[in-house]
Amino acid sequence: MSTKPAMVSVRNLTRRFDVSKPWLNRVVERLPKSILTAVSDVSFDIPAKETYALVGESGSGKSTIGKMMVGLLTPTDGSVTIGGVDLSRETSAKAMDAARERIQMVFQDPYASLNPRWRVRNIITEPVAARGGDTTGLAERLLEQVGLSAEDADKYPHEFSGGQRQRLCIARALSSNPRFIVCDEPTSALDVSVQAQVLNLMSDLKTDLGLTFLFISHDLTVVRHMADRIGVLYLGRLVEEAAPDALFTTPRHPYTKMLLEAAPKLDGFGRETEPPTGEIPDPINPPKGCAYHPRCPLAQDRCRSERPVLRSVGESRSACHFAEKLVAD
Repeated sequence: MSTKPAMVSVRNLTRRFDVSKPWLNRVVERLPKSILTAVSDVSFDIPAKETYALVGESGSGKSTIGKMMVGLLTPTDGSVTIGGVDLSRETSAKAMDAARERIQMVFQDPYASLNPRWRVRNIITEPVAARGGDTTGLAERLLEQVGLSAEDADKYPHEFSGGQRQRLCIARALSSNPRFIVCDEPTSALDVSVQAQVLNLMSDLKTDLGLTFLFISHDLTVVRHMADRIGVLYLGRLVEEAAPDALFTTPRHPYTKMLLEAAPKLDGFGRETEPPTGEIPDPINPPKGCAYHPRCPLAQDRCRSERPVLRSVGESRSACHFAEKLVAD
């Protein structure tokens, strides 16, 4: 973990979902409850004015963590502390309200996250208006800050392109003057050229406004240039954490190495690349020991019986019994 003071602290975060059939069906069919563990025992820190990225395949628990960190989901176990306030245990309504005011989220789909019946002005100012704040000129100022025109405030969402809609979402997130923003794959639905524009905008806003980001993505190329530290998730668990340079040059977990080898490369045309093998196991019935062992080329008997602990290995943290061997190879 970072040695800098943490603005955001996640400890042993766990979320389980009951996906059982209705009670009567289970009684008739004599079935036990089915519990899906989406996130299991995840811990990390985010210092102020830095970006922490979470990467992993679909279904690894990235979005679930993001939703718990903004209060859209309640953790089954563990805690999320932002600015000294534990969101799941704080008893003071005033402290909780002040903490939530400083947290915002930018969602993945800019087409689904804007109310089509509202004008842009109302969409952007809603977080402030809901608390009785002054919204005079706010929408126009924020529109210009994210690279749009103040005249766009009277338009509707359908009058904008995908990239422009995502800028509207960013403007709305900025309206309450947040200090921490969760970005849940904010560029995955956009064209590559538009992605670059939105990412550059977010980098500029981070520098200009001193924002702290949790950036969720499956695109390693994006997070390498956006993040100060990267966490790799597999089946709801953090299997590696490192700074971008360390992660890309000396991965300390076989899963991270597989993700890097599978990522597109500019000089990779015509080269033979071994495709990733296997699929993510069923999270309702995960493998014993290390969850990655059915797909891992280094797997041994120890991996099948003993779950590795996330531990410091050089400049990284790795949950692999053979992290040192991986580097040596």
